Amino acid sequence: MTMRAVLPAPATRGRELFVSADPGWDRIRVWKDRAARIGVSFAFLLAMIPLVSLIWTVIDRGRLRLTPAFLTSDMVGVFGGLVKGGIAHAIVGTLLVTLLATLISAPIGVFTAIYLVEYGQGKRLAKATTFFVDVMTGIPSIVAGLFAAALFTASVGPGYRAGIVGAVALSVLMIPTVVRSSEEMLRLVPNELREASYALGVPKWKTIVKVVLRTSAAGLTTSIMLAIARVIGETAPLLITVGFIEKMNANPLDGRMTTLPVYVYRQYSQGAATCRAGVENCVSTINGERAWAAALVLILLVMVLNIIARLIAKAFAPRGGR
Repeated sequence: MTMRAVLPAPATRGRELFVSADPGWDRIRVWKDRAARIGVSFAFLLAMIPLVSLIWTVIDRGRLRLTPAFLTSDMVGVFGGLVKGGIAHAIVGTLLVTLLATLISAPIGVFTAIYLVEYGQGKRLAKATTFFVDVMTGIPSIVAGLFAAALFTASVGPGYRAGIVGAVALSVLMIPTVVRSSEEMLRLVPNELREASYALGVPKWKTIVKVVLRTSAAGLTTSIMLAIARVIGETAPLLITVGFIEKMNANPLDGRMTTLPVYVYRQYSQGAATCRAGVENCVSTINGERAWAAALVLILLVMVLNIIARLIAKAFAPRGGR
C-alpha cells in the first residue's frame, strides 16, 4: 500500500510551517512582537507631542492678529501699542531673499551631486569635495552671515546691507543640504536605466539630462525644499547681512530689507508696549501678538512652497513616477 504525505490546506500551510513544537515559545514570541509594536507606537506618539504642541500654540496665538490688513500693510508710522501695522514688507523680503538663495545654491548643489555620482567615483577631487561638504554642513549660521558680510565689505564697501548679501549667506547654508540630499536621490536611479541608454548610443551627458535627472526630478525637488526649509527661518545671518526696515523694499540690491524671522525677533524682543491712559486702539501685548501671527504666516508659507514644489516635481517626473 502506497503512503502519501498529507499537506496542510493552502490557507493554513504557511502558518503551520512557522508553528513551533513548544507552545510556550510561541507565546513568548507573540508577546515580544506585541511589546515591540507598543514600544514603536509609544515612541511615535512621544515624538508627535512637541510637533502638535508647537503647531497648536502657533495657531492659537497667531490667529488673533491674522487679518487681511495685517498681511497687506507694513510698519511705517506704527509705534507704541497701536493696533495697526503688518508684515507685507517682511513677506516680500522673505520670498526675495529665499528665491535668490535658491537660485544660487540649487544649481551649484545639483551639479556637484551629479559630478560626485556620475563622474567622480574614486577620484581625489570627489573625496575632497565630499569632505568639505560634510564640514560645511556643521557651519553655524552666524558664521555664514559674517562670511557674506565680509565678502561684500571687501567688494562693495563697509556697511553694505541688502537682500543679495543675505541670499549669499543663506546659500552657504543651503549648498551642503542640496548636495548631500541630491547625491542620495541620484544614487537611487537604477543603473539599468543608464546602461539601456548607453546601449542605444546616447552620450553620457544626454543620459544624465534625459534619464537620470528626469527619473530623480521628484527627489531633487524634495532636496531643494529641504534646504529651503533649513534656511527660511534663519535669523542671525539676516540680522547681520540684511538688517531691518519698516517699509517695503522690493529691490534686493539696494538697501535693507525685512524678513519674517527678523520681524518675529524684533517684535517679540520689544516686549509689552506702553499705553497711555485715554488712548484708544492701544494694546500692551500687540508686539507679541504680531510676532505669533508672523510665525504662523511663516509656517503657512513653508507649507505652500512644499505643495508648489510637489506639483512641479509631479509635472516633470516621468510617467508612472511619484
